[in-house]
Amino acid sequence: MAIKNILKYGAESLREPSKEVHKVSKKITELVNDLLETMYSANGVGLAAPQIGVNYRVFVIDVSTNDEPLRPMVFINPKIIKKSGAIVSNEGCLSFPEAYTDVKRYKNVTVKALDTHGRPFIMEATDGTLLARAIQHEFDHLNGILFIDHCVNRFETDNVLAKYGLPPVEEDFLVEEPELEAELKND
Repeated sequence: MAIKNILKYGAESLREPSKEVHKVSKKITELVNDLLETMYSANGVGLAAPQIGVNYRVFVIDVSTNDEPLRPMVFINPKIIKKSGAIVSNEGCLSFPEAYTDVKRYKNVTVKALDTHGRPFIMEATDGTLLARAIQHEFDHLNGILFIDHCVNRFETDNVLAKYGLPPVEEDFLVEEPELEAELKND
């Protein structure tokens, strides 16, 4: 296990789609351990392999709070198989130190993935919980999508990024989700 360097916004590999894991090998298990150790050392809620420069479809999440024991969750080759509802929430990312902005997310998601033993599992996260949002956030990393690509207001987000010396939102990467927009208008 090792604490890895977390790539900052602007690094090319953050925009590259990740490769499927063909076998949960010792190398993948070591990657998972590095992700967990790096995430915990940075006080993060989640971390995806591309954030440490490894473009495999792997991410880790732990939404436990200060007074709870750690509950690390590992997702290998995840697929979001169901999503519904809509929520606007304030998000940040370890690749964007200290920068937070409002983003659009689904309120409910169901994800199918493999665990560290290569066994498939299905997890449901509902009601716009931190877990529901974190799954979407980390899943996006595996596809080269960043949380700012879901921003509610591009110009406000640009101002936040500039405040922390980060490049502006890349207009070509903004995600269009008409069904999510429709949900938000109905709320």
